[in-house]
Amino acid sequence: MKSILNQIEDIKNNGYSLDFSDVFNHAFENYKKIALYAGLILLVISILCFFLGGGILVSLYGAEHFNKQFFENLQNKQPEGTTLLIYTIVITFVTAIMTPFTAGFLKMADSADKDEAFNFSTVFTYYKSPYFFRLFTSALLIGLTSGLISVAFNFIGITFIDSIFAILISLFTSMTIPLIVFGNLNIADAIKSSIMIVSKQPLVIALLFIVAGIGSIIGFIGCCIGVVFTIPITYSVKYAIYSAILEIENPDSIDSIGQSDPE
Repeated sequence: MKSILNQIEDIKNNGYSLDFSDVFNHAFENYKKIALYAGLILLVISILCFFLGGGILVSLYGAEHFNKQFFENLQNKQPEGTTLLIYTIVITFVTAIMTPFTAGFLKMADSADKDEAFNFSTVFTYYKSPYFFRLFTSALLIGLTSGLISVAFNFIGITFIDSIFAILISLFTSMTIPLIVFGNLNIADAIKSSIMIVSKQPLVIALLFIVAGIGSIIGFIGCCIGVVFTIPITYSVKYAIYSAILEIENPDSIDSIGQSDPE
């Protein structure tokens, strides 16, 4: 088996083929294996986060602060530049902390695809060295880049372009996490390789994520709680895309010759 860097070099020089129907069928079959377990995990974590976050806000501001008028003002009020910047930094930091958790669903998808056992602890696989640092830092860099661009466009009053940039950044960096957890790449190599890989087949990959997004939204249509059982389709699609492009092997056994310091 070629090393991950050799595979990436081949893709850079020769590109790759990606069949929409094959990838989606693979993703859907894999999704059926993880949907119930992953959904239950998301449900439990969502409930815990809801009560934890609510408890923190109530302890800081008091329960009487969260009345009907507060939520109406929150809905109608547009955040100012400084406030928007603070929101962006906080949300990016929280997202970065949660990135190893979301990466755990890719591990779950990989285990299901190989008919290996997985359990609740699988989603916390990457809260350990060296994965946590790479995942946290890469998510922080990508999130801050996207967020600061959004803040800049809001400052100059062009609010629709920031959404376009955010979508493009999210698309072209979508393979960063799989490249770290499955390819054992360092932060810089993972981000650069993700951009290169997606740039070879951006329309097919974008369409796959759009269909996955629509599939996730179905959970809201039937029942709001049901969304936790449809969200895993997005992780399954990301895993299927990656496995269709690159061979997946235990990162510990990947030939790391030529790789730079992962941290």
